[in-house]
Amino acid sequence: MHEYTIQLLYGVAAVCFILALKWLSAVPTARRGVITGILGMLLAVVGTLLKPDLLQRGFGAYQWILVAFVIGTVIGVPMALMPMTAVPQRTALSHAFGALAAALVGAAHFFLESPHLSKFTMVALGLEVLLGFLTFTASLMAFGKLQEVLPQRPIVFKFQNIVNLSILTAAVAIAVFLVFDPGHKVLFLTMSGLALTFGVLLIIPIGGADMPTVISLLNSYAGLAAAAMGFVLDNKLLIIAGALDGSSGLILSIIMCKAMNRSFTNVLFGGFGQLQVASGKVEQRNVRSASPEEAAELLASATSVMVIPGYGMAVAQAQHKVRELFDQLGKRGINMRFAIHPVAGRMPGHMNVLLAEADIPYDKLMEMEDANPEMPQTDVALVIGANDVTNPAARHDKNSPIYGMPIIDTDKARTVMVIKRSMNPGFAGIENELYFMPQTLMLFGDAKSFVGEIVKSLGTPS
Repeated sequence: MHEYTIQLLYGVAAVCFILALKWLSAVPTARRGVITGILGMLLAVVGTLLKPDLLQRGFGAYQWILVAFVIGTVIGVPMALMPMTAVPQRTALSHAFGALAAALVGAAHFFLESPHLSKFTMVALGLEVLLGFLTFTASLMAFGKLQEVLPQRPIVFKFQNIVNLSILTAAVAIAVFLVFDPGHKVLFLTMSGLALTFGVLLIIPIGGADMPTVISLLNSYAGLAAAAMGFVLDNKLLIIAGALDGSSGLILSIIMCKAMNRSFTNVLFGGFGQLQVASGKVEQRNVRSASPEEAAELLASATSVMVIPGYGMAVAQAQHKVRELFDQLGKRGINMRFAIHPVAGRMPGHMNVLLAEADIPYDKLMEMEDANPEMPQTDVALVIGANDVTNPAARHDKNSPIYGMPIIDTDKARTVMVIKRSMNPGFAGIENELYFMPQTLMLFGDAKSFVGEIVKSLGTPS
């Protein structure tokens, strides 16, 4: 009876996970997707706690689960309270902890069951540990770059790719050897150490501009590690959940690479993000700037406004001021919409989450493919913290590292205003041609403060 109940709970949980992914793919149903996903995880946990071998062992088995629950709560609650601007970092940490859990479960299973593991189990266990440990350290490195406690620029050294591939090859070779002879615990520890090392070396040569793809790729790795753990533990729900996580992460990575016109190998081994601009080039070119009052006048005289948000909006936490601007322009009958680039911010959907938090109507958010045809008819394009995704060099400069990357056609608007703290280049480390075009006005300052001043000017009777 217990086994039937457990399988029923697992089955309902699996359906919840599938529905959660489906509903999370659209903003109007995202809240339902989150609640359904939480319900699925609750059913999965309850089903696991009802397993007969745990019930037979009594409180002694549950006390360690309780300890883990408390530790997880102590770590998880502060993570949940991190600001919306830190969503990418929080996601990286979530991948790290999930991957570490899978790797530690695999390691514990190996030391408990070795040398009596079957070849099939050892294959799954090897994948689980390799993917788990390398994803753990890689995710920590990604967190460090996103949090800016590590250099955001690529860290490269001579023969780096050869060294990285040699470490990975050695780890895989040991895993293959253990499939046929799983009694070597020292070799298992060596394999684990190599996987941990490879995770670090995998991320340090990757620049900040590629972090959205890296985040989704690490999500895929963590999911695959969980699926492999499901085969090791003969847990069908883990296999389903891990496969869903792994495949969705991979699909998202492909979408991100397409959005940047880049391949996986280019992301992982290309060293993208190194400074491409000669020293002093910015100072040799003139830009036009404007005050908040002047910007407000231009917006008030427009009939259509397109906002292009980027990570600068997130850093300044300007989304609520942007909502106030939306309300002010709406009162004047001005159509204000938002053009969202697939890799704007530091993770997929970052801008959508921030704008949703500020209650921006979903129908005002436009994907890049829909927004670009509207740009020539747009009176004012207002760029808030976006950089590389608006750079016209991507269309014509074959020497640019972003050449071929689809961009928001901001330069085709009649007037362009860019809110930016300074003329420093973005994550790709290159100068943005948009800033020097005759129809562009630079609005220098903190995005939250500057938008607030514009809103104040719009609300003041002329």
